[in-house]
Amino acid sequence: MTKMKSVYLGDLRVESEHLQSGTRLITDAPTDNAGKGASFSPTDLCAVALGNCILTTMGIFAAKRDIDIQGATADIEKIMTSEPPRRIAEIRVRIQMPPKGYSDKEKLTLERAAHTCAVHNTLHEVVKIGLELLW
Repeated sequence: MTKMKSVYLGDLRVESEHLQSGTRLITDAPTDNAGKGASFSPTDLCAVALGNCILTTMGIFAAKRDIDIQGATADIEKIMTSEPPRRIAEIRVRIQMPPKGYSDKEKLTLERAAHTCAVHNTLHEVVKIGLELLW
């Protein structure tokens, strides 16, 4: 079980702390929802959580098979609904793998791993997820 604590700072900003590590982050409402867009919005964090979870899960699978994926990147795009209720309609994640000459078996293993991350499994029934791996 992971515990976090959030405090509303006013002016549509919230500071959150990961209690185990003490790491802090601040969210701000986006400009299209009365905010300043001065930091990640809560829905931005949801989208980036998906990309980071995919990379982390691929890293776990890769490490167990002695596959080097260091330097892999994720470009993440969040699309909100245009009609109420306000929610994330789609998240697109494009994974760019470093040029390391992966075998077909390694590619298949990593692609399967990408689809098994916990955030993907949590969101996939309510948010359209576009996932592309570039080798």
